[in-house]
Amino acid sequence: MLFLGGLVFSLLCVFGAFAASGGALAPLIASMPFELVTILGAAIGIFVMSHSKDDLKHFVGYLMRALKGPRYNKAAYLELLLTLFRFLRLAHAKGNMALEEHIENPQDSSIFAQAPIVKDDLVTRNMICDYLRLVSLNMDDAYQLDDVMSRELKKNLTEELHISEGLQTTADALPALGIVAAVLGVIKTMASISKPPVILGEMIAGALVGTFLGVLLSYGVVAPLAAKMRDVVMQDARYQDIIRIVLVAHLQGNAPQVCAEIGRKDIPLPFMPSFAELDTALSDVSVPTA
Repeated sequence: MLFLGGLVFSLLCVFGAFAASGGALAPLIASMPFELVTILGAAIGIFVMSHSKDDLKHFVGYLMRALKGPRYNKAAYLELLLTLFRFLRLAHAKGNMALEEHIENPQDSSIFAQAPIVKDDLVTRNMICDYLRLVSLNMDDAYQLDDVMSRELKKNLTEELHISEGLQTTADALPALGIVAAVLGVIKTMASISKPPVILGEMIAGALVGTFLGVLLSYGVVAPLAAKMRDVVMQDARYQDIIRIVLVAHLQGNAPQVCAEIGRKDIPLPFMPSFAELDTALSDVSVPTA
C-alpha cells in the first residue's frame, strides 16, 4: 500500500502547493472532467489496441499484485526449499525412480501435502514435477538442465512483463495525449475569439489543463505504477528460479542440505531465511518413505 500512500501524498503536494500559492482551483476543477475523458479515453484505447484479450483479462490481477507487493514471502521461500530438500533426500536415499509416485500424482503426494503454499501454486508445482520427471528419466547433465530451465524461466518472465511494458508505453504517450487535449481546447478558444478577454482567459486556462494532466498522469501515476508492477514481477520470478538453482546443484553431485543452502543464497534479501533458520528447519524434516 506504499504506492497508494505515495500517490496521495504527491497529489496533495501538487494541488495543495498550487492552491496555497494563490492558484484558483475553480477553472482547474471545471475543465478536469472533460480533459480526463479525452486523455484517459485515448490512453485506454491505445492500451486495449496493443494487448490481447488474455492480457486484458489478467490486467486487474497484475494491478492488484503491484499494489499488494510480491506474492512470495519468507515463509513461502522456506517452504519451497524444504519441499525441494525432501525430494532430493528421497532421491538420494532411494534413487530417482522413487520420485515418480510424487511427481505423477502431486495432489496425493505426502511431500506436497506438507507444503500447502507450493502445492496450491500451480506454476511452481508443475515446474517441480516437470523437471524432477526429467531427473528421474536420467537427465544427469547439470548444464543441459540449467540451459533448459533458464530458457523457460526467461520465456515466462517475458510474458509476465508484457503488461508492465504496455503500461510504460501508455505512460510515454500520455504527455502527447495531453497536448492533443490542449490543442482541442485552443481550437475551441479560437472559435470564440470575439468573446470578452475574461472568458477567453478562462478558456485558455482550461485548455492548458490538458497539458498539465497529461504530464501529471504520465510521470506521477502511470509510469510509477508500471515500474512497481515490473519490480513485483521480477521479484516473484526469483521464486521459480530457486528450483533451477537447487536442481542444478543436485545434478552437480551436492548433498541435499548443500543444495538447499545454495538455493537459500539466491533468495531476495528481504525474504532470505538465515543459515540457522534453514538448518533448524531441515533438521526437523523426516525422511520420506516413498
